[in-house]
Amino acid sequence: MAFVTQTSRSIAAGTFGARLAAMWQGLSERVARHRLYRQTLNELSALSDRDLADLGLHRSQIADVAAEAAYGAR
Repeated sequence: MAFVTQTSRSIAAGTFGARLAAMWQGLSERVARHRLYRQTLNELSALSDRDLADLGLHRSQIADVAAEAAYGAR
C-alpha cells in the first residue's frame, strides 16, 4: 500500500510541476506581449501628427496598431 501511495504522489507532483511550468510560461508570454504593446504605444505616441501622417496613421489608430503588433490580428 505504501508503494501505491508513493507512486501516486510522484505522478501528482510531476503533473503539478508541469502545470506550474506551463502557467509560468504563459504568464511570461503575456508579460512580454504587454511590454511590446506598451513600447509600441509609447513610440507611436511620441511621433508628431506629421510623422504619423507619413506612416498613413491617425493618432486615434495608435492603440489599434499597437495591439495588432503585440497580439496579432484579432
